Amino acid sequence: MREIVLDTETTGLDPLTGHRLVEIGCVELDGHLPTGNNFHRYLNPERDMPDEAFRVHGLSEPFLSDKPVFAEVVADFLEFIADAPLIIHNAEFDMRFINAELTRLGFAVLPMSRATDTVAMAKKKFPGAQVNLDALCRRFGVDLSKRTQHGALLDAELLAEVYLQLIGGRQPGLELAIKTGAGPAAAAVVARPFREPRPHAPTAEETAAHQAFIGKLKNPVWLKGSTSKMGALGKSG
Repeated sequence: MREIVLDTETTGLDPLTGHRLVEIGCVELDGHLPTGNNFHRYLNPERDMPDEAFRVHGLSEPFLSDKPVFAEVVADFLEFIADAPLIIHNAEFDMRFINAELTRLGFAVLPMSRATDTVAMAKKKFPGAQVNLDALCRRFGVDLSKRTQHGALLDAELLAEVYLQLIGGRQPGLELAIKTGAGPAAAAVVARPFREPRPHAPTAEETAAHQAFIGKLKNPVWLKGSTSKMGALGKSG
């Protein structure tokens, strides 16, 4: 099953007040696992960069000035996502910005029904807990060492790991089987320490007790087969 994990960076919080996209990052999943096929573009927002937004993602006006505008990448973007479900953290935010850009160019908007919101998933799974991306990465042991600032592609890669955990986690051996094209992973070999066999011969007291017990029985099974050790013990009693 093909899915697209998507994240964006913007100049602000609301496209209706003139804020624009400045970065799109997409990670392709197949069977819930990353394929290595990604889509990543920086975008010229054709406007200034507010200080508060710059502090979040570190994308400056000079850096973005020679990047393509959204109109130049929209065809590649739509081709990449195709009709795949979209996995987005706080989906309403990113979808509003993407649809504002699509509307500005006369394209059909993406329906919200295509988006799975991992914030909603996390709130349902962990009621009352923090559900921002950093908190979920820490909860699931996802490496955050590279995340000094927000970045659309990096955040999409982290979200892909978080999403996998939210839906139940990676099955042991599954990733190796996918990468190698092998079948189900071989059963693990468990090393066990060698232990000397324990003695099982009866003590003299146990033998005497057994003889006394079978002496009280009528035609006990222990006495059948006179060559057996137990039969010999029974007869001697």
